[in-house]
Amino acid sequence: AGREHGLTVVPGVELSVDAQVAPGGHLHMLGLLIDPESRELRTTLAGLAAERERRGERIVEKLQGLGIEVTVSELRAEAGAGAIGRPHVARLLMRKGYAASIQDAFDRYLGRGKPAYADKKKLGEEAAIGLIHRAGGLAILAHAHLMQYPDYAAAEAKILALMELGLDGFEVYYPGMPEAYTRGLLALARAHGLAVSGGSDYHGANKPDVRLGQGDGSLHIPEEVLDKLRARKRGIFGLV
Repeated sequence: AGREHGLTVVPGVELSVDAQVAPGGHLHMLGLLIDPESRELRTTLAGLAAERERRGERIVEKLQGLGIEVTVSELRAEAGAGAIGRPHVARLLMRKGYAASIQDAFDRYLGRGKPAYADKKKLGEEAAIGLIHRAGGLAILAHAHLMQYPDYAAAEAKILALMELGLDGFEVYYPGMPEAYTRGLLALARAHGLAVSGGSDYHGANKPDVRLGQGDGSLHIPEEVLDKLRARKRGIFGLV
């Protein structure tokens, strides 16, 4: 498909990671330049998708307990062929008139600590990095500012700990990333010979103000970013 449109396709995956971060924060790990046919990766992702299905069922049960008329079959229809996630529940609540927006659904029902919240199974930090490496990919910390530390200086200790586990680099070019994070991560990558990446974090209707490959309109990712990602992979695994 990429060749048909003159595009370079970078095979990748984004994993939610079970990690101790600041209150309200989360840690996501990107696996870039992976082998999408990796049997271990595909099996693990299938297991996580099944867990998300069960989590969706628990959320529906909690919503029903609140008197909200939604069903698992409606949620599956909302998710389509993809793995069920809370944004699908939020869209269902919007469609049925129980929430004014996705954010409203999270604020009232689905966010951590809210009455219909249910946790999901995640890989640990070391397990996520190892899985990505065994799939021939680079482990890249996504949108580090969303770990919700008060500033970059506070986040850096966590980032250094991830580097000790084999982290290959950081997502630096990202819509809305604070300038202090961009500067700090670029400096850290230069100092330790790590890679940087970028992305729009496009999630379709879940992020209506974000356009694929463009973000909020301010995103610019230098071509050399991909060249350096490939070079790092060659240095670790051989030919890309």
